[in-house]
Amino acid sequence: MTELAADPNAVAAMAIADQPQSVWQLRWRRLRRNRVAMLGGIVLLLLVLFAASAPVYERLMGINVNDTNLLKRFDAPSAQHLLGTDEAGRDVMARLMYGGRVSLLVGLFGAISAALLGTLIGLMAGYYRGRTEAVLMRVTDGVISLPLLPLLIVFAAIDLEKLGFSQEFVRSGTANFLRIVIIIALVEWTTVARLVRASTLSLMTREFVLAARTQGASARHILSVHVLPNTTSPIIVALSLAVGQIILLESTLSFLGLGIQPPTPSWGNMLNNAQELISRAPALAFYPGFLIFITVIAVNFLGDGLQDAFDPRAESH
Repeated sequence: MTELAADPNAVAAMAIADQPQSVWQLRWRRLRRNRVAMLGGIVLLLLVLFAASAPVYERLMGINVNDTNLLKRFDAPSAQHLLGTDEAGRDVMARLMYGGRVSLLVGLFGAISAALLGTLIGLMAGYYRGRTEAVLMRVTDGVISLPLLPLLIVFAAIDLEKLGFSQEFVRSGTANFLRIVIIIALVEWTTVARLVRASTLSLMTREFVLAARTQGASARHILSVHVLPNTTSPIIVALSLAVGQIILLESTLSFLGLGIQPPTPSWGNMLNNAQELISRAPALAFYPGFLIFITVIAVNFLGDGLQDAFDPRAESH
C-alpha cells in the first residue's frame, strides 16, 4: 500500500478502473482491443481522406479531372500525373480520387437508406404483429427470394424521362447517384428489417415496455422512446456490413454500364472502361479494382469488430 501511495500514476489508474463505465464505453474498449477491426477503421479513414483531397490534388497539379488530351494517352507516371493518364489523356489519380467519393458516398447513403427503410418495416412488424407482421414479413421473404443482379439491372434500366423527369436532370450526375442509392435501398433493407423485428419482439415482453403500454403510451412513444434506442446495436452492425456489399453492387452495375455514367468517375465505371485495355494498360484496371478490394475488406473487418463489440454475451468480459 505504501508503494501504491507513493506512485500517483498507479493510484490514478486504479481510480479510473474502479469508475463505472457505460455500455458504450465498454463497447469502445472491446473494439479498440480488436486490432483487425481498428486496422479496417484506419484504412477506411485513409480512403475517405484520399477521396476528400481530390480538389486539393487538382489545384496542386493544375489539372481537371474531366479534361481530355488525346496527345497524352496512356502516359507513364510523371511529376504532373502521378499514376499516368488513361485512354483519353485524363489524370488517373484525380479520377480515382473523385471515383472514391462517388463509390464511398453510394455505399454510405445506400446503407443508411436501406437501414431506415428496414428499421421502419421491422418496427411495424414487431409491434403490431398479426396480419401486419405476416404481410410485411412475406414481402420481406419475397424480396430476399428475388435474384438480386437481374432485379438491379431491371431497376437501373428504367427510363426516368417516361416517369416525368426532365432530360437535363436524367443526364446529370445527381440523377445517376440518386438512382443507384434508391435502387440499392429497395433491395438491401431486408436484413435490417428482420433484425429489428426480432429485437422488437424481444423488447415488447420487457417490463419497461409493458409498463408504458399499461400507462396508455401511444405506439409512436413506445417505439421511439423504448424500442428504437434499444435496437441500435443490430442496426449499426448491419449497416456497417452492408456498406461493403453496396459498394460491390454499385461497382457491378457501373461495370455493366448501368450505374454511374461517364464522365462522372466511379471505381466501377473505371473498371468498365478499362476492360478492353487490359492487354495495353493493365494498371487502369488494377487501380480501381484494388481500391474496391481494400475498401470492402476494411469495411468487413470493421463490421466484424463492431459485431463482436456489440455482442451482449461479451458484456461481462
